[in-house]
Amino acid sequence: MRSTIDIREELIDEAKRVTGIKKKKDLIHHSLEELIRKKRRQHLLGLYGTSPVDLTREDIEAFRKHER
Repeated sequence: MRSTIDIREELIDEAKRVTGIKKKKDLIHHSLEELIRKKRRQHLLGLYGTSPVDLTREDIEAFRKHER
């Protein structure tokens, strides 16, 4: 999907610097994937407390299926 968005150039430059990703498209994809992963972890921790230690292997595998 093509989209036109206005992103501050200093944010793009900083993100490229800290990730080592050169292309804007790759940087945006990476950033969105990381945001989704972070929010899913926060959601899981909210469901299971402060540590996912109580999760079974099946719980973890089910969660991983949703990441793909």
